[in-house]
Amino acid sequence: MKISFISLGCDKNLVDSEIMLGLINKEGYIITENEEEADIIIVNSCGFIMDANREAIDNILRVAEYKETGSLKAIIVTGCMAQRYKNEIFKQLPEVDAVVGTADFGSIGEVIKALTRGQERALKITDKNARLDESLSKLRMMTTLGGYAYLKIAEGCDAHCTYCTIPSLRGKYRSRTMESLVEEAELLAGKGVTELILVAQDTTLYGKDLYGEQRLPELLKRLSEIEGLVWIRILYAYPENITDELILEIAQNPKVCHYLDMPIQHASDEILKKMGRKSRREELFGVIEKLRAAVPDICLRTTLIVGFPGETEENFQELKDFIEKASFDRLGVFEYSREDGTPAAKMLGQVHHKTKARRKREILELQQEISKTICRGFTGRTLKVIVEGRLSGEENIYIGRSYRDCYEIDGYVFFKSDRELLSGDYTKVLVTSFSDYDLIGEESGSETEGY
Repeated sequence: MKISFISLGCDKNLVDSEIMLGLINKEGYIITENEEEADIIIVNSCGFIMDANREAIDNILRVAEYKETGSLKAIIVTGCMAQRYKNEIFKQLPEVDAVVGTADFGSIGEVIKALTRGQERALKITDKNARLDESLSKLRMMTTLGGYAYLKIAEGCDAHCTYCTIPSLRGKYRSRTMESLVEEAELLAGKGVTELILVAQDTTLYGKDLYGEQRLPELLKRLSEIEGLVWIRILYAYPENITDELILEIAQNPKVCHYLDMPIQHASDEILKKMGRKSRREELFGVIEKLRAAVPDICLRTTLIVGFPGETEENFQELKDFIEKASFDRLGVFEYSREDGTPAAKMLGQVHHKTKARRKREILELQQEISKTICRGFTGRTLKVIVEGRLSGEENIYIGRSYRDCYEIDGYVFFKSDRELLSGDYTKVLVTSFSDYDLIGEESGSETEGY
């Protein structure tokens, strides 16, 4: 039997997909990228916002055509949309043959067997707060190339921000044991992974539920002892949970990238309070100042939401002023999405979609100038770069990433090299030019100590 897999949504969802692929492989099924020849197609969906649900539905309807034109016998939907709309999917999407919840993907083999035995509809939704069998991570089948991999250190969230559906989809915050994470990281390093990207809904909270205290700094120490790992990158660090101990570990540990993804969402105290966020404007400035004082070359990334209910032009100007003063190296911005079941969906003062689009555009234009100024400051500097590949159509121009560039979400370093380089190699690049978000340079030697 041949099985094809579609993984949608975030990097945390991708890790779940890779574990499911490993389980499928263990059961002896053939994994194929050719959807037309697949007997079963699994869609690991995102359901965080309505656009993500639409993407999942579009993919389901697209592959459903293979039931007529190809070999397809069944479609399985897993992930957040499956959890969120478990009672509606079979009614609204008769093309779907099985639904598997966010805490149940370890049962994917069992569901496949049920379908092959002739069961018409299979539903596997248990407790979203259940702990995943950590041994399943040993079976994980990597889909990422170029020497990097994600390490999901916790599941779920306890924050309950008023705009967010994650706690209802993924359950309460559950840290994985440090031993299981170190073991998985060792396995990944053994497969050639040199850049480990730590992910969770809030990485800084790691260990609080399991050990009674935040233990991300200790985890970083343990991971940095693994031979073969070159970079350890931290994503999704909530500002209120960034401790002095964590800042010190980032500053002193040579394997921890001087990079931090710190989603703040807004900078108006009024809007932050409505969002249910714990940090306030001055506290955000305080964290940024601490980080830059301890780690002067740190690259700070953040994400924002514009058009939250009740956001006035004054609130929006507060946000713009903050962004200008904070001067983030990297920044992403989203228009507020009104999600059923969240407190924000019932709030008065819903903002018109045209206003949201205009505010997003203004933030991006502001950030473009900030980014360009920061990139200009790297001219003449030498950076260590991990090679992504060769620029299409160019014989000796390569694409890489510095410590400042997380895979897929940040910029690139384009550089010239007269020698053959492979994806995942590290080299040194002298920056000679720049664009709004990217750096341009030439290889200056293969010695790759430091950044």
